[in-house]
Amino acid sequence: MMRRMPIRVASLALALTLVPAAAAQAYNDGRGFYGATNDKVVIAAGFIVILFFALFVFVMSMIQRHLDRRKHARTEARKAQLGNAQWRGGW
Repeated sequence: MMRRMPIRVASLALALTLVPAAAAQAYNDGRGFYGATNDKVVIAAGFIVILFFALFVFVMSMIQRHLDRRKHARTEARKAQLGNAQWRGGW
């Protein structure tokens, strides 16, 4: 009984995902949310994707540069603080 349970659950899950798929394909003649597309729309979408990834890499690089500068400033300040004899601690 327990061995058949996962098989039943898996088959039920598969059936529940595949049954509505036919209805989803038939909606709007298969054109999707945007509607009918032509070459101009596809090319514009491709250029938008290319621009997005270029800007994403640039912005993330600038954020990483800023964080690296802060890290190096912190380590330099820590080295300068430890180099001063009055801040080393002890008696």
